[in-house]
Amino acid sequence: MTIVITGATGQLGRLVVEALLDQDVPAEQIVAAGRDLSKLDDLAERGVQVRRIDFDDVDSLRQAFAGAEKVLLVSGTAVGQRIEQHRNAIEAAKESGAKLIAYTSIAGADQTRILLAADHQGTEEILRKSGVPFMFLRNSLYLDNYTGQLASYVQHGSVLGSAGDGRLSAATRADLAQATAAALLREDQAGKIYELGGDVPFTLGELAEEVSAATGTPVNYQDLPVEQYAQVLTQVGLPEPVAAVFADSDLGIARGDLHVTSGDLSDLLGRPATTMREAIRVAAAASNNA
Repeated sequence: MTIVITGATGQLGRLVVEALLDQDVPAEQIVAAGRDLSKLDDLAERGVQVRRIDFDDVDSLRQAFAGAEKVLLVSGTAVGQRIEQHRNAIEAAKESGAKLIAYTSIAGADQTRILLAADHQGTEEILRKSGVPFMFLRNSLYLDNYTGQLASYVQHGSVLGSAGDGRLSAATRADLAQATAAALLREDQAGKIYELGGDVPFTLGELAEEVSAATGTPVNYQDLPVEQYAQVLTQVGLPEPVAAVFADSDLGIARGDLHVTSGDLSDLLGRPATTMREAIRVAAAASNNA
């Protein structure tokens, strides 16, 4: 069996490779594919196959997927261009004879209205029509996106957003990667759809409370009109179209679009998913020890 992981030079893809190795998959049966092979040198030293891949380079896709039984298509980062890039990857995997394409989509992709979901919805449709057996791994937002802003929350004394009292089921990349590896190793996964999110949903107000408790610094949640929040995001460096997409995601949180109740994540992990409180406390401790 050969499993190809795209985006292995990125955060989620790399963690999936590590999770497969941790689950005793022979290194030679794993292909770590990415644009910059120098970032994969250490995996190559451990026996993992490394192959260059570029979603815009069809020949690289064909070469990367050669001999693959399963392909994990980790969604690309070029929002707005991903549908065609993913189409290239799906067609190349089909040509290679892959028996399963697993795709990292977004929670509730079949019903959410958030702008961030558009590329995922388009990709899911391509996969459904491709004739290749598929599996959807529909991820909620990353907890890491919030813990990574801990210093900013403390500095400014606030968490900003437009999510109101909406609950989201964010999960750590590490948990999602471990769950993805577990799903890839299960048999008879064709047509399987996993809705992956944390077991304990939270509001951004509760996030602020946990930051306050973990750091000892008062932090509150400021709920902003979505247009104002988008302006804040552009002021910190995000391009306007990207800022608009991220701000719109908060409206999705407010509607409950990213509240996952399936229990799929903890089922795949074989344990409870990491909670927001645990992730914040780990991040705060790491900050104190830095």
